[in-house]
Amino acid sequence: IPKAQAAGKPFFLVANSHDPHRPFLNSDAEPAPIKAMRGKAPREFKPEEVPVPGFLHDIPDVRREVAQYFGSVHRLDRTVGAVLKALKDSGAADHTLVLFASDHGMAFPFAKTTCYRAGTRSPWIVRWPGVVKPGSVDRQHLLSNVDFMPTILDITDLKSSGAVDGRSFLQILQGKPQEGREQVYTLMNETSAGNKYPSRGLANKRYGYIFNAWADGKTEFKNESQAGLTFKAMRQAGAKDPRSAARVELFTHRVLEELYDYEADPHALQNLAEAPAHQDALKELRAALLKRMEATGDPQVKTLKRLVKM
Repeated sequence: IPKAQAAGKPFFLVANSHDPHRPFLNSDAEPAPIKAMRGKAPREFKPEEVPVPGFLHDIPDVRREVAQYFGSVHRLDRTVGAVLKALKDSGAADHTLVLFASDHGMAFPFAKTTCYRAGTRSPWIVRWPGVVKPGSVDRQHLLSNVDFMPTILDITDLKSSGAVDGRSFLQILQGKPQEGREQVYTLMNETSAGNKYPSRGLANKRYGYIFNAWADGKTEFKNESQAGLTFKAMRQAGAKDPRSAARVELFTHRVLEELYDYEADPHALQNLAEAPAHQDALKELRAALLKRMEATGDPQVKTLKRLVKM
């Protein structure tokens, strides 16, 4: 920042944090050097202090791991606070736009590396003195992280050198309504390990539709979130609890189509894809998803058409 100020030019800074990725704070997998470095600075949450998300089962080891996750989130909060303090100390805070965003949901089953809302609905917090009203919340428009670049280009009055995915939401930041923000498209292709599980999703304010092109009843889903305490605890609980067994089965093999009414079922626990009362919503979102896939040249278009006989 001082160099930019000395040159009379604007600055652009991207600050990334590993938190709250695994290994979580105070988990058995956390490397000893990290434990030694953190000392007493981050807060460690007790299992009884934290809320367990509704898409997981409230059993001891799940609660324990969620508490570890909260500790990592708290450590991230401290990092953000340090960046904002440095900005304030530089004297540039009052004329700097700050955007805080996350790329996916928490690293737990039915969240990260899935098209469930818990996996794709992530924080997007904006601080823009004189433009964005402090404490305001927009519950009207649906945004995607792909909209970040065109928004920055729009704010800085710069032009892209080529086609840009997404669209600017500058007018939303200015407190104005914007058409075409009624639904959001999500996709998953493969995990960091290179395992391919092509899934596509389309969601509006009420419903979420997911097409799992890979779900054939045999292929098993494997991702990093299964390495922790939670999935193992759910699998063990499934030996006696049919509900846990059903959740483990769904996460492991998934089904071709999923439809959730997020107003009535915010944690996506009841698949309505075959429910007669929701067939209109299923067909509407399926058709909208197909249209989006065709427009982007998605290689799974033929799979969707063939498997659902469109």
